[in-house]
Amino acid sequence: MKTITAVSLLAGVTLLVVRFLMVGRRPKNYPPGPPTLPVIGNLHQMPSKDAHLQFEKWAREYGPVYSLILGTKTMVVLSSDKAVKDLLDKKSSLYSHRPEMYIGQNLCSGNLRVLMMPYGPRWRNSRKLVHGLLNVSAAKSYVPYQMLENKQMLHDMLVQPDRFLHHIRRYSNALTTTMVFGWRTPTYEDEKMQQLFDGFSEFAELNQTGMAALIDFFPFLRRIPESLSKTQKYAKELHKKEKALYMQHWLRAKKETQEGTIKPCFCEEMFKVQKKEDISDDQAAYITGTLLEAGSDTTSSTLYAFVQAMLLYPKVQEKAQEEIERVVGSDRMPTMEDEPNLQYIRSCVKESLRWMPTTILGAVPHAVTQDDWYEGYLIPKNAGVVNNVWSINMDPRRHPNPRVFEPERYMNDFQSLADAAANPDGTKRDQFTFGAGRRICPGIHVAERSLFLGVARILWAFNIEPASDENGKPIIPDPDKLTQGFVCMPEEFPAKITPRSQARAEKVAQDWREAQEECLDPATQQWIVTPVSSRGGAKA
Repeated sequence: MKTITAVSLLAGVTLLVVRFLMVGRRPKNYPPGPPTLPVIGNLHQMPSKDAHLQFEKWAREYGPVYSLILGTKTMVVLSSDKAVKDLLDKKSSLYSHRPEMYIGQNLCSGNLRVLMMPYGPRWRNSRKLVHGLLNVSAAKSYVPYQMLENKQMLHDMLVQPDRFLHHIRRYSNALTTTMVFGWRTPTYEDEKMQQLFDGFSEFAELNQTGMAALIDFFPFLRRIPESLSKTQKYAKELHKKEKALYMQHWLRAKKETQEGTIKPCFCEEMFKVQKKEDISDDQAAYITGTLLEAGSDTTSSTLYAFVQAMLLYPKVQEKAQEEIERVVGSDRMPTMEDEPNLQYIRSCVKESLRWMPTTILGAVPHAVTQDDWYEGYLIPKNAGVVNNVWSINMDPRRHPNPRVFEPERYMNDFQSLADAAANPDGTKRDQFTFGAGRRICPGIHVAERSLFLGVARILWAFNIEPASDENGKPIIPDPDKLTQGFVCMPEEFPAKITPRSQARAEKVAQDWREAQEECLDPATQQWIVTPVSSRGGAKA
């Protein structure tokens, strides 16, 4: 009996060892990928910086669909327009889930962040609410908001040109706070706006690589006491600060709605839905807060990249300004009515999104809800699925000389950004920065208008040239130096921004002065009467 027990114990231990050593290995029927090591798989090869470059290199080596084995988890990387169309779009019912993200969703977000929320009724309800705010009909009605914030951005660039990044960020943030909460951000020094940008940068960087990834890929590490795990402690601290910010915004909007003093905005509708569907204040705060987060960061980062492109490609700037002169002239600024006739400006917007994608690896991975086969390979249930935006946007077969900023690529592309994303032919899609499938960014319609107005009006009013160092030598930024995290932008750089003429400078100042007198309270710089209803329809 003792012999049988010993043999059974030995067999059990052997089986456990074998199973343990099988962790990290790539099954033969999975998509190909870099060689693995037992237990850790490819974790040792995951870069701590500029992950998009390594993901692009692997795409060249292993093809448009490859796999990474990350401890106990599998990640499948899609690096072609065809694969994204076939899986994330055409099979969106299977590929709209999210992988478990313990640090990002549990600790950093209290399971409340819509961006990382699993696919299901709760996510669909949140998405439905957001769609009401950001659909194409609603987006058209927000143009008055965009025009006013654009006028302030140009004025701020006129009087403080060295702070152009701050002015771009305030522009996108103020538009978003107006749409979501009914109030605008009149200055970059606004403490809550600073907290938003800084907090999201910390969140994005924490969740890309390092210890956060290890804890996600090896669940047993979650049992480490918080006193010994700086990552878990830091994640909880981030959530505490972020939740306080979002809750403060939501409770203020809720109180103003109850008092009848709120300006038309998303929170009016959120308040009605909260009472009807028993949504908690925590949930409401994160739905509205993550809308603010998404709308503030990506638009500003793309406009910042556009400014960098103008420094590096002055001929593009000249050509764009020539088109504006021909279509608009010097007496007035471009408006949305000019968009159909400013195809080169539209092309500059599309090329900015392609050349410097802010969601460089698709922001957050999708996940597949059941085993699926694609081109002979098994994509296993619960695998993370990455939309490798950088590699697709930089694919030389789609875009020859991809690191060259060349708006001419889009001169015959008259699709809107949303139409291009929905095109059944994946090769006809302009760029992949806004994601794919049911998880595509719902703000795509608003973003397109904000970017068009930003690009067209900056180029109407100003010349963008390199700044000079102390020796008078031009400072040329490196376009490949990017901030880190799953949402990124160019590293900060200086630029010389000057009015194209005295008459244009006076026009910029006059337009902002008139907008303030007509629309804003002189004491608070908030809207006196907004031209938009709570569901996005323009008022008569």
